[in-house]
Amino acid sequence: MALAMVEDTTLQEAIRGDAAAFDALLAPLLDPAYRLAVVLLQDRAEAEDAVQEAALKAWGKLGQLRGDRGKLRAWFLSVVANECRMARRRGWWGVLRLADVEPAGGVDEESLVRAMDLQRAISKLPADDRVALFTHFYLDLPLEESARVMGVSLGTAKSRIYRAARRLRPGVALQEVISER
Repeated sequence: MALAMVEDTTLQEAIRGDAAAFDALLAPLLDPAYRLAVVLLQDRAEAEDAVQEAALKAWGKLGQLRGDRGKLRAWFLSVVANECRMARRRGWWGVLRLADVEPAGGVDEESLVRAMDLQRAISKLPADDRVALFTHFYLDLPLEESARVMGVSLGTAKSRIYRAARRLRPGVALQEVISER
């Protein structure tokens, strides 16, 4: 109970304009936000820019957050997703893409091939499907939060996640892909 009061106090301080409190709230969310942006934009530099822009927008609109600190993660990730959608619409950023350099090391070749196959299959999915899979399976968000990040209803989120998983693995029977968390 005392932790919840501290968290609410931090949120209230951030809403009142305390930059240190906002940093404390946002710090644990930056890595998932960056990963989401990379999935959506498929470009690391653009993902960094999108997360930075989203953080600035979140700072300015923190007062619009409805609820407690527990809602902050889904709210911020939805701001990041919206910023990524806007970046995709701009179009100029896709003119030049440089390949990501993979680190050298003792990586098992078979697992590397599987990872590349999975990455290639995911990259062929529409952006909305990538967001659905990423938020639910990789970030391990509950369905309600995944739906909020995607900006859709709970039922739509469930069907989008299921369809995206089916598109990823055609011809493979899925064993209850979507579970209530």
